[in-house]
Amino acid sequence: MTVRLPADVARSVAFDALRAVREQDAYANLVLPGLLAKRKIQARDAAFATELVYGTLRALGTYDAILGDCVDRPLDKLDPLVLDVLRLGTHQLLAMRVGSHSAVDESVKLVRDKVGHGPTGLVNAVLRKVAARDFDAWCAAVAPTFAVDPVGHLSLMYSHPRWIVEAFRDALGGDLDQTRELLIADNQRPAVTLVARPGRSDVEELLLLGARPGRWAPTAAILDGGAPAAFAPVRDGRAGVQDEGSQLVALALSAAPVDGPDTRWLDMCAGPGGKAALLAGLATARGARLLAVERQPHRARLVEHAVAETADVVVADGTSPAWAAASFDRVLVDVPCSGLGALRRRPEARWRRTDADVQALHPQQVALLRSALKAVRPGGLVGYVTCSPHAFETRAVVDEAAGADFERLDVRPYLPGVDQLGDGPDVQLWPHRHGTDAMYICLLRRAPK
Repeated sequence: MTVRLPADVARSVAFDALRAVREQDAYANLVLPGLLAKRKIQARDAAFATELVYGTLRALGTYDAILGDCVDRPLDKLDPLVLDVLRLGTHQLLAMRVGSHSAVDESVKLVRDKVGHGPTGLVNAVLRKVAARDFDAWCAAVAPTFAVDPVGHLSLMYSHPRWIVEAFRDALGGDLDQTRELLIADNQRPAVTLVARPGRSDVEELLLLGARPGRWAPTAAILDGGAPAAFAPVRDGRAGVQDEGSQLVALALSAAPVDGPDTRWLDMCAGPGGKAALLAGLATARGARLLAVERQPHRARLVEHAVAETADVVVADGTSPAWAAASFDRVLVDVPCSGLGALRRRPEARWRRTDADVQALHPQQVALLRSALKAVRPGGLVGYVTCSPHAFETRAVVDEAAGADFERLDVRPYLPGVDQLGDGPDVQLWPHRHGTDAMYICLLRRAPK
């Protein structure tokens, strides 16, 4: 009797995470930690499963093109569970230090455990075909040449949908070399960045606990290893996990001068609370008070947790304000967006989003900015922020919403020490230039009376 061993636990949990992402529209960064904890997977196995999930999701488009060349039917005719196994196996063969025999053998075990014996022969045969070439050779075989179709070439080589590559290229002024660098940066897992919330913690406290200074923001510290929750300031809410780009846009809004009093600040789209907590600390230090507004009650509760007692939190729709017009000195409107600026953190999002999603969000973004412009008093400031470099979510929104009563300030002086900020007046941060998410900020000052 032949004893058939089950697939190892790391591959099994990676499969379950990939399945949840595909079937439930789950986010890997939310579902995977829970699976690892539930099954008590730690250390090397946890690291292996994490790379397997994130790496497979990032390269999904490229892997599907390769698998399409190795399978005798359209991929959408395969059992989705079998396709999940093939994608995981392809990542092991082409991007991880896993021997071909082990990658194929473990994939066969995995499909037998998760699906049944029937597809084991197909998985074995297809992955042996994949193993016959390395990644570069496969890309040369399935991608169009750069000379004939540069966007298609970059899309396949760096596994981003074509429309996203086009949007990035356009936002970078048509520079294909810069576009390539951005796509490469998007495929690298970002460092964990912490924020020391003013008045509640400081960077020095985080450094003493083992973090290192951030690159740009005076509130930022980078965690090279370990779980953020292991840090007492994070557990206590005095510090948090927040990309340095998100910190920079909040700092820029707080640094630019207003004409007149500076005591009432508004965050119109505050959930889940990262920028609100930073702004609240900055406001408190100046004797100001932040009102944090969030439309969704469950996200408003996250905001309350983040700001503690340093701000007032209300559940309201920013497009139907419950406050008087022209009543705030500073307003942040960080609008709902496509999230194209944070694809390195949520790699599955690149395969979910479409250009139609960007178009659909535009009216809401315009409405929110117009509401923010009504909320600010003469001489006050509005910061329009979004985590996207797409022109239709950034400059086009400001151009449509802002009238003659608003002056567009040059943001660059309020980001001291940050280089490669372009010609202004707005600022677009980039993963490949700044090591941050691709955050956009425009500062608008309402003309004094």
